Amino acid sequence: MAPAEILSGKIVSGQVRDRLKQQVLEMTEKFPGFRPGLAILQVGNRDDSNLYINMKLKAAAEIGISANHIKLPNTATEADVLKCIASLNADPAVHGFIVQLPLDSDKPINTEKITNAVAPEKDVDGLSSINAGKLSRGDLGDCFIPCTPKGCMELIRQTGVQVAGKRAVVIGRSKIVGAPMHDLLLWNNATVTTCHSKTSTLAEEVGKADILVVAAGRAEMVKGEWIKPGAIVIDCGINHVPDSTKASGKRVVGDVAYSSAKEKASFITPVPGGVGPMTVAMLMQSTVESAQRFLEKFQPGKWTIQYNQLTLKMPVPSDIEISKSCMPKPIDQVAKEVGLFPDEVELYGQTKAKVQLSVLKRLQNQPDGKYVVVTGITPTPLGEGKSTTTVGLVQALGAHLHQNVFACVRQPSQGPTFGIKGGAAGGGYCQVVPMEEFNLHLTGDIHAITAANNLVAAAIDARIFHELTQSDQALYNRLVPSVNGVRKFSDIQIRRLRKLGINKTDPMALTKEEINAFVRLDIDPGTITWQRVLDTNDRFLRKITIGQSVTEKGFTRTAQFDITVSSEIMAVLALADGLDDMKKRFGRMVVASSKKGQPVTADDLGVTGALAVLMKDAVKPNLMQTLEGTPVFVHAGPFANIAHGNSSVLADKIALKLVGKDGCPVTEAGFGADIGMEKFFDIKCRYSGLRPHVVVLVATVRALKMHGGGPAVTAGVPLPKEYTEENLQLVAKGCSNLNKQIQNARMFGVPVVVAVNAFKTDTKAELALVVQHAKEAGAFDAVECTHWAEGGKGALALARAVQRASQAPSNFRFLYNVELPVVDKIRLIAQQVYGARDIELLPEAQEKVALYTKQGFGNLPICMAKTHLSLSHDPEQKGAPTGFVLPIRDVRASVGAGFLYPLVGTMSTMPGLPTRPCFYDIDLDPVSGEVNGLF
Repeated sequence: MAPAEILSGKIVSGQVRDRLKQQVLEMTEKFPGFRPGLAILQVGNRDDSNLYINMKLKAAAEIGISANHIKLPNTATEADVLKCIASLNADPAVHGFIVQLPLDSDKPINTEKITNAVAPEKDVDGLSSINAGKLSRGDLGDCFIPCTPKGCMELIRQTGVQVAGKRAVVIGRSKIVGAPMHDLLLWNNATVTTCHSKTSTLAEEVGKADILVVAAGRAEMVKGEWIKPGAIVIDCGINHVPDSTKASGKRVVGDVAYSSAKEKASFITPVPGGVGPMTVAMLMQSTVESAQRFLEKFQPGKWTIQYNQLTLKMPVPSDIEISKSCMPKPIDQVAKEVGLFPDEVELYGQTKAKVQLSVLKRLQNQPDGKYVVVTGITPTPLGEGKSTTTVGLVQALGAHLHQNVFACVRQPSQGPTFGIKGGAAGGGYCQVVPMEEFNLHLTGDIHAITAANNLVAAAIDARIFHELTQSDQALYNRLVPSVNGVRKFSDIQIRRLRKLGINKTDPMALTKEEINAFVRLDIDPGTITWQRVLDTNDRFLRKITIGQSVTEKGFTRTAQFDITVSSEIMAVLALADGLDDMKKRFGRMVVASSKKGQPVTADDLGVTGALAVLMKDAVKPNLMQTLEGTPVFVHAGPFANIAHGNSSVLADKIALKLVGKDGCPVTEAGFGADIGMEKFFDIKCRYSGLRPHVVVLVATVRALKMHGGGPAVTAGVPLPKEYTEENLQLVAKGCSNLNKQIQNARMFGVPVVVAVNAFKTDTKAELALVVQHAKEAGAFDAVECTHWAEGGKGALALARAVQRASQAPSNFRFLYNVELPVVDKIRLIAQQVYGARDIELLPEAQEKVALYTKQGFGNLPICMAKTHLSLSHDPEQKGAPTGFVLPIRDVRASVGAGFLYPLVGTMSTMPGLPTRPCFYDIDLDPVSGEVNGLF
């Protein structure tokens, strides 16, 4: 017979590499910025290991794989190696990971423990017990196969011979080649015999083999005359034998006597140049396969999510009872379900977590989903269920219609939670859970804001005190102290010098005049706008006197405490698009004016860096879930009257990326559409660059009856009969407010879906009348909702309407150009959104407008601080009043956040007044740790 055909591993491996190179190219084109990642961990510095690793790195570079060589010294301990493995296991950029063997360490290391520590889904060497077990069970599509056997199979396939039904013999039983080769041939339907050094009839067994794979590690052990004519021979051996004709005095041979064997076999691999090159090629192939599996599993927008089934009860239990009856999923499971990587999530117990901002960079090339904002008509003091509707809508879209969806909501203030209206997690069967976690400390963001805000307040008064009591040189010595005989300006001090026009960096080079300008902020105490804050409704802190200690040397002034969520730091957190942007906004915050009328900023005080340190964790959105298991971001909670009343830009941006192009993040704007929605559009969307697709406008029969002339609605007081009995006339008259708020939303060019939040006292006729009026007023659709009592099921009609509306044209536009004069912008909002005839600026407001314009802040957006209980400034004016003049009492600046806020009528920034004198009904069960009576 003719000599055997040579199976060249060099040629086949070259073909494999070309194929892999094309696959990687296609991968990177489909997922911009993505590259398969391979990590090679080496312990020690063996020459042979260095040679093999260099071969692998070269092959990876040729194919387009991002390869990382991690080298530990030979003094590394087993614990050092395991720590490094754990880090690589958690790194989402690493898809393939091998530990180069042998481990060259002076310390004892259990090799099997090390190989088994590699995550099975990254174990591209296929050496872990899990991958070996899967291979032995025949789970070839769910494991990685050791590279040498995998390469052998690829060479066998090159022959064109069908493996199924053939008799195969494997010589050798090592974990790396022999044993997995046996399993691989077996599950490719060959009849397999494994031989080894103790096999007594080795020649006889070899003679039966149609396919022979030899990995015994003994030079030319298999003789040509043993081989069955026409057999396929795969020689995995690499041995050195003496050869005086070679410069090295030796040559490389395999485990098979090549010269005689090639006369009997039909195909044979040479040594070298046979199996060897295939091993590296298969390592690359496994790495690419791992990357492909990763993309299939973590493809942005491709969620595999487990929803919770509600057990509905009638009558509907209390909110806290419903919340406690729910068993939330572990929050790391929620994170995994929505495509977050382990290193992008910081767990705060089992039910809440923070999400790293790095996810935005990873997903930067992914398309956004459809952006939905929930707002409402002008509410009663009881609220009309915007939060409940937001949660109900996402539960319907996610758990029932299986659309990728995120709720993005504000974190509630502790003040209203304890003092006025209880929790803000939604209600009934539409809640963020656990509600006690949601409503209380959560992850400490509001406490961080309190600390940061009060740091600024302390810095202001300390600076005034020191400037009043010390000379220029003494102040300079405090601000730029000599450390080990060396003075040095900090970065923030360099910025202040540049602001003053002083281009010097040597502290010793400043003149007396320059030192005076540098150390003297010369704050006018009467212009201080920065107040201390507390997240509690404490009425006795609404006006205080500070500085009464004898150590303050008679420097006292009147001050006040505001509620924490009114702090500009909260507004900055909500509008920042990253840590760097947040830090810059902190630096721009104006806290007072100098006696010359110049703005004094947090940067001038030198506290910007300290604020960023206090807020470095608060900037990360908080991940929670709804009762039905849909994901929720809870982040930031600026008030909707004196601030812009929306959750964070960062939470919305991350959610838009995670849901994918067909998904839907639903965010909520505080109070009525005239307040929260207008600010969402003109402030939040202006800074974020995001464009909304749908407005959901929540309406209730109760609120419309109030707007139609019904009696006053008061918290804690039973509703008058007008609200519990059918009254179509009141409803129809009150629809004037609904009509106006629909017009307000449409003014911005966005489709409006009206959600009629049904209460048990509403009649079918009343609900139908609201739906009819909404459609006639220009709503894209209007639907009745029963989600409070039924969960997502009760908001299915709303969800379908939102889906349809999100496909409709949206021609979003801002209400005004920020370049307009301040007064013109205020007038536009008052006339177009509120229905006012005109505005009236009181003297203090006129002075502030002139001051802020002079200081360069005239081009900021406007954030109207107005009552939420009326379209006008008067909470008693219901419906859709017109012809009124809107009084502007004062104008203040949140320069860091990026807006001016006019105070309309009697609006205050102080804490609300608690409606209950004590908290006798709030308690903690000492055994279970459960909160009782709070909500």
